[in-house]
Amino acid sequence: MYASLPARDEGTDGEKGVDIDMAVKSREDMYPDENTPTRLFNGTPFRDLPICDIKASKNNTIISVSNAQGLVKLLRSCGVEGFKNARKGTNIAAQATAISLSMKALDHGYKTVRVRVQGLGPGRMAAIKGLQMGGLDIISVTDSTRVSWNPPRPRKRRRL
Repeated sequence: MYASLPARDEGTDGEKGVDIDMAVKSREDMYPDENTPTRLFNGTPFRDLPICDIKASKNNTIISVSNAQGLVKLLRSCGVEGFKNARKGTNIAAQATAISLSMKALDHGYKTVRVRVQGLGPGRMAAIKGLQMGGLDIISVTDSTRVSWNPPRPRKRRRL
């Protein structure tokens, strides 16, 4: 009778949940300090970890993996992945692109990465989740979105 029952559902294949509060030993480990560049993650100093750049625009999401010196090794976008026109700007396209890029990164020997996110598109969080689902270990997430300190000129006054 038990053999006919379906297997216990462990969630989506490849997706894992991490309790952040359990991973952080103390409050000091959560924020960077002067020892962060030399701290080891899986045997590699933080400053030597590869960087995964995510550029999320309104119309597309471009994800690249570069070494610590900034030389781009892998590059994928939603258009390369096969999504066309308006579908390139969706979160599903960004997640699929991130999963395929993380598989290629694992083939090249990149297991632990830093993530740098730029832009305010719909693929921001989906790309990070896709990288994690693909098997990459994400150490840090940095937002490097440019902020305009001189806002656009306001509209002219309405005349009645």
